Amino acid sequence: MNRRSAPHRATAAAPAADDPARPLRPRRLTARMKLTLTYALFVVVAGAFTLAVIYLAMRFVPNYPLTAANPRDESGAPSRQEILQTLLKASGLTLLLLALVGVGGGWFIAGRVLRPLQDITRAAKRAADGSLDHRIGLTGPRDEFTDLSDTFDTMLARLQRSFDAQQRFAANASHELRTPLAINRTMLDVATADPDGQDYPRLVARLRETNQRGIEVTDALLQLSALDHTSPATQPLDLADTAREALDLVREEAGTRGITLSTDIRPAPATGDGVLLRQLTLNLLHNALRHNLPTGGSLSLTTEPDPAHPGRAVLTVTNTGPLLPDTVDHLTEPFLRGSGRLAEKDPARRGHGLGLAIVAGVVRAHHGDLTLTPNRGGGLTARVSLPGR
Repeated sequence: MNRRSAPHRATAAAPAADDPARPLRPRRLTARMKLTLTYALFVVVAGAFTLAVIYLAMRFVPNYPLTAANPRDESGAPSRQEILQTLLKASGLTLLLLALVGVGGGWFIAGRVLRPLQDITRAAKRAADGSLDHRIGLTGPRDEFTDLSDTFDTMLARLQRSFDAQQRFAANASHELRTPLAINRTMLDVATADPDGQDYPRLVARLRETNQRGIEVTDALLQLSALDHTSPATQPLDLADTAREALDLVREEAGTRGITLSTDIRPAPATGDGVLLRQLTLNLLHNALRHNLPTGGSLSLTTEPDPAHPGRAVLTVTNTGPLLPDTVDHLTEPFLRGSGRLAEKDPARRGHGLGLAIVAGVVRAHHGDLTLTPNRGGGLTARVSLPGR
């Protein structure tokens, strides 16, 4: 049991008596003591059984006076009764010795066996106190304890990523919701300070635009939250019909931006919520349009049965655009845009950074797969695979 655990380990404080999450339990024998007593009892029982067999075997010794092998030896030979009595005394001392050896050996062996479990317990206490940046890291051959340690470390890593993402989401959401309010307040303060020098129609238009942006962010946040707590009402549908509906809604924007649309829409039977899947397709198309080349850009939309996984349907959106890093999975985090958290200066290209996050939420709710792949020449390919009918 030669295992070492990762450094930087500390014992967590004892739970408070009034903490409802950690109920006090009556303290009884520890697992180490139970294993020790079990081991010692097993040794004593095994020894007693062996001695009992020997004792029973000795009872078959003939019960007649024994004489020494040398006739000149005047000392008398022990009788059977004397031999049995001596055997009983030796057996008692032997069982006592076995009990002591069993307790000592059992205590040592139990400590060695349970040491990894103690490391895992300390790590669990630290995690319960809010520290998720440590790992157990047991080494040694694979067994039940190393499997438990690896599983616990994986859980800690996922929890840490989840809490970090939640903290970023809260901070970014606060910023995104506060920005429109701050802009409105600034414009109103300026208008109040100089009421006669204001272009009120333009001021009202800007206030309306800023207010609409706040409403869009709030609606997107509500939709994103609903996706994580409710299951969609699914029904058989064709992704081809969903793609055509979404494409009709973005043709005008594509023409305004000078982006060429190309489609290869084939029947793709799937199962899902039609409204959510249309929103998913719209978000992918809007993302592909707003993160495209300034001039001469293109966008491709395809639907087809999944060639790699029969019984599933695939929707793919590919666009031209700026070069992206090799890893783009982080783009599905809320409020994270391809060029960072700052919004585009051009209102026509400005987004709220929740489009791909909502896409990922819809895909999760439908038990599908979302794959984002950067194109060699720039731009992004988004591939959505959904369960078929």
